[in-house]
Amino acid sequence: MHILFIGDIFGKPGREIVRRAIPALLAQRDLDLVIANVENSAAGFGVTGDIADTILGYGVDVMTSGNHVWDKKELLEYLPRQPKLLRPANFPAGVPGRGSYLARTRRGELVGVLNIMGRVFMTPLDDPFAVALREIEALRAKTRVILVDFHAEATSEKVAMGWHLDGRATAVIGTHTHVQTADERLLPKGTAYQTDVGMTGPHDSIIGVTVEAALGRFLTGMPAKFEPATGPARLNAVIISADPASGKATAIERINLSAPEIERLADSVAATRT
Repeated sequence: MHILFIGDIFGKPGREIVRRAIPALLAQRDLDLVIANVENSAAGFGVTGDIADTILGYGVDVMTSGNHVWDKKELLEYLPRQPKLLRPANFPAGVPGRGSYLARTRRGELVGVLNIMGRVFMTPLDDPFAVALREIEALRAKTRVILVDFHAEATSEKVAMGWHLDGRATAVIGTHTHVQTADERLLPKGTAYQTDVGMTGPHDSIIGVTVEAALGRFLTGMPAKFEPATGPARLNAVIISADPASGKATAIERINLSAPEIERLADSVAATRT
């Protein structure tokens, strides 16, 4: 089984490169399921119902989020109606939406997807380590293949979660910092791990925002309106291979593709079909 996880989709540049990339990657890599973090897909801040529906139409099967999930107020009504869009599971009881989803792959196999948010340098939510165990236990009643999006700031907290869930989850993939790390690995008990999958969007920027606005805030300390950058986009993602019977990961591959590379991939796939 092969699962594609796409790092934080940032604004229109991120959405556009995802639209072009998914059909080509589905064809070339024999993917069974596509997951994407979409919490920055609406102009860099939050996600709307219309945008979420559009991303599902691109071929994404499950969408995760994080601390920006509530940036667009309309999502309060959309989340309860769309189980494929997750918010972190460790928000307190009674918060709209859900933190996990049982997806079905293109071959009909079940995959559990769990969204958790860290507490170090973040909003202090419920204990992510305890909630992760509880949610995974519920998902394991249905499937052994479980992917965790751990949306967190501190590298130490992300690494700790990887070891905490080693042998319990198929993969623990970090999101939030928008900078792809090169530490993808298989942990001893069969869990694939990466500290941060990175950002899918404009990389000639400061984590997606125009350089002038973000740099100006650092230089002066004054408020500045953050706008998504419009320069060249890149797709940051990871492909996890897993054994459906045991739930153990067998491989993890880091993906970092520019728009021209994706265009060449799409052209190559199209050529093989003619």
